[in-house]
Amino acid sequence: MDFLTQVLASFGLLLNPTVLFYVVAGFLIGTVFSAIPGLTATLALALLLPLTYSLDVTTALMACASIYMAGMCGGSITATTINIPGAPSSMMTALEGYPMQQRGEGPLALGHASFASMIGGVFGAVLLVLLAPLIADLSLLVQTTGKCALILFALIVIVIAQRGNVRRAAIAACLGLMLATVGLDAMVPVARFSFGMGDLAAGIDLMPVIIGTFAISELLTQLAENDKAQAIRDKLKGVAKIRRRDFIPSRSAIRRIGAACYLKSSTIGYLVGTLPGAGGSMGGFLAYVEAVRTSREPDSFGKGNPQGIAAAESANNAVCGGALVPMLTFGIPGDPITAIVLGVLVINGIQPGPQLMESQAGLIAPMLAALIFSALILIPLTMYLLGPYFIRIVRIRRDVLFGSIAMLAVVGSYVATYSTFQMMMTLVMGVLAFYLRKHGYPVVTLLLGFILGPGLEEYLRRSLTLSNGDLTVFVTQPDSLFFIVLTGVFVYFLAIRKPVQLKGSQNTT
Repeated sequence: MDFLTQVLASFGLLLNPTVLFYVVAGFLIGTVFSAIPGLTATLALALLLPLTYSLDVTTALMACASIYMAGMCGGSITATTINIPGAPSSMMTALEGYPMQQRGEGPLALGHASFASMIGGVFGAVLLVLLAPLIADLSLLVQTTGKCALILFALIVIVIAQRGNVRRAAIAACLGLMLATVGLDAMVPVARFSFGMGDLAAGIDLMPVIIGTFAISELLTQLAENDKAQAIRDKLKGVAKIRRRDFIPSRSAIRRIGAACYLKSSTIGYLVGTLPGAGGSMGGFLAYVEAVRTSREPDSFGKGNPQGIAAAESANNAVCGGALVPMLTFGIPGDPITAIVLGVLVINGIQPGPQLMESQAGLIAPMLAALIFSALILIPLTMYLLGPYFIRIVRIRRDVLFGSIAMLAVVGSYVATYSTFQMMMTLVMGVLAFYLRKHGYPVVTLLLGFILGPGLEEYLRRSLTLSNGDLTVFVTQPDSLFFIVLTGVFVYFLAIRKPVQLKGSQNTT
């Protein structure tokens, strides 16, 4: 309760104009960077890291917290408007947001994303304050075999969630896993599949894969379907002037989604966030799949269902609170942004550990207060004030818009890696993803396979090494057994169980 009191008292720091300026400026910068494909909030925080040297540690940590929260919600902007997720965590938002944009409901889609982000962000931050010590202890129970089973669970579930397209989804996921094996071996210093090329020996960086898979392939897809895209653009031009109140979802729409969806998705996101390396992408995936599984209208997903947006956005923003748990209590960053925040702590002589919240709570409490403030105030306020400007991006001339996006995407891939080879890989991955999409292969599963591939390989090999090759170790260990059973439950409900026809309705559950 003492720590909770300190967090509540820390809100008073926001009355300081200087502190408030850095928190708001950090949030706006994080939003812009996460909305632009290729320029993530991670990059924004990395570029602004030198600035923290000139700030006191409290202000620096509060600014980092606001950038972190903005990075999770900002990706939904371009995911909705032009079907290019500004951040990996918004991939599932694009599945529902862009169809709504095509129907002329882009402002409403962004409104649902903003509201869900607010709920998830506040939920995750409050749980962080209340349950950090307990959750950290529980996350330590997930050992090597459990982490392997968890990753396999995420892969299987997202594949079978592609209803009617499971075979192609599995092939795309396997392709992502294969690409992840390029470069140095995870356990021994041996280059694999490099073909004698020094650049390939270092592996394929994540950023080129993300930018190529979504940004470049989307540009090629829309250029190939120029007539259809032009018709959509013309339709949106005829839409009445966008008003700020169009971004506010109605109470009836929120009730249809249901409080259970918001809370369940936020809980999933928070719990996923406590597992190092899981990140907002996995949280959004799992929450989205759970929303599809429990919906009375599963066939409506992928066609502009606000419930899908609510599930994905509330989950990936709740990840913010969860990811800070292992970072603060054990010095284990949950994602790239928390890794940079960890660097800010270390630079200022603060060593994360189990006693951090007791010995240096006065430094940590303001950061958590800024996290709650960003979610509760800055997310809805930014969308309300700047939402009309976000949505107008679809009215920009196509040559200007896509030319700018292509330039930013390629430059962003270079800035993220400082490698011309990785920049070229962005184009290669873009062309590959374009042909996969053209033939009906979901690139989402490819990206997930690439992201989770290294972890799956590492934990699988470690598990087999520790057990001398005995596969039964995955059913004898309680953490891995739990995720295996959970995988079976999801497979049953998503792939085996027959849909039940509702009385008097054409929809199925």
